[in-house]
Amino acid sequence: MPRLLAAFLTCVAAALLAAGAAFGIVSALDATPEQQNVPLVTFPEPPTADAPSTAGSDAG
Repeated sequence: MPRLLAAFLTCVAAALLAAGAAFGIVSALDATPEQQNVPLVTFPEPPTADAPSTAGSDAG
C-alpha cells in the first residue's frame, strides 16, 4: 500500500509540475512585446505590362 500511495503522489506531483511549467511558459511568452513585422529582404517592383521586356528577346 505505501508503494501505491508513493506512486500516486509522484504522478500527482509530476502533473502539477508539468501544468505549472506550461502556465509559466505561456505567461512568459505573453509578457514579451510584439516584434515589428519588417521583412529582412526586399525585392524591386516587377516591370509593368506597358514597359517592353528585354529578358527573352534573344531567344531563337
